[in-house]
Amino acid sequence: MGLTLISTHTASSDATLDITSGIDSTYNEYQFYFVNIHGSEDDKQFHFQVNAAGESGFNETITSTAFYAFHEESGTSFGEYTLGYRTNADQAQGTAYQPAIGYNMGYDNDQSASGILTLYDPSSTTYLKHFTSEGSVAVYNNIAANLFTAGYINTTSAIDEISFKFNSGNIDAGTIYMYGVS
Repeated sequence: MGLTLISTHTASSDATLDITSGIDSTYNEYQFYFVNIHGSEDDKQFHFQVNAAGESGFNETITSTAFYAFHEESGTSFGEYTLGYRTNADQAQGTAYQPAIGYNMGYDNDQSASGILTLYDPSSTTYLKHFTSEGSVAVYNNIAANLFTAGYINTTSAIDEISFKFNSGNIDAGTIYMYGVS
């Protein structure tokens, strides 16, 4: 596997980070690396959504599933949520932004999220577009967590744009690197 850096996007109090070029038929797989994504508000989720070629609005139909693993900073258990399915982080043919690498993220200066989102064969005009995401996050109430998400974008149209944002507030800081995988 070889990675080719296509673009770098650095947040500075941005409402969204939209990548509107570089996703094309050059690669069958694209990876988005998130490094120290930091929001402006506490207890928020980091999301993504895509546009099919020629479309606007970042509202493609998504079906997804998600689970989370938690561990408290104090070393004690977080009860029934130590490992579990996240019903509020999935979609069933929804058009909302999809929670990706971080859920319940903190905004303290020492809290951020990092992870990878992989988009498979976005230029195909035959098949649906699958994705996987894994992220590590410092949760607002001092819990370390990993969010694992997978699903598909229910369109056979090519995907050529992607948008990232929090469900509320700005992306205060952090960098997104987009790579093509060969």
